[in-house]
Amino acid sequence: MLPAAVFAQRRDAAPYGLVAGSVFDPSGRTLPQALATLIPDPQPDSAAVKLKKLSAVSDSRGEFVIRVPAIRMHYVLRVAAKGFLPLEKPVDIVADERADVTFQLEPESKK
Repeated sequence: MLPAAVFAQRRDAAPYGLVAGSVFDPSGRTLPQALATLIPDPQPDSAAVKLKKLSAVSDSRGEFVIRVPAIRMHYVLRVAAKGFLPLEKPVDIVADERADVTFQLEPESKK
């Protein structure tokens, strides 16, 4: 019988990168159910590929992960949550790496 590690290393699996993040409110509490949208923003030195927007929702710890192709690409990561102002940050992926991003969202003004 083969060990489980052999099955985990599939040779036909394409490499990928990860964009992982955490979302907090102004007091430092986690924000679950925040929508994170990763928007490809190709730069002149990026690979010539078409990519779609990718999204994820933060869990009960305010964390999310989005799997991306392992290519050089510039993205804009936008996080929005009900009752808070959306916030955007740039993210660059070079290959099969992980990029970690933290967001602290401000509440919407109630005018």
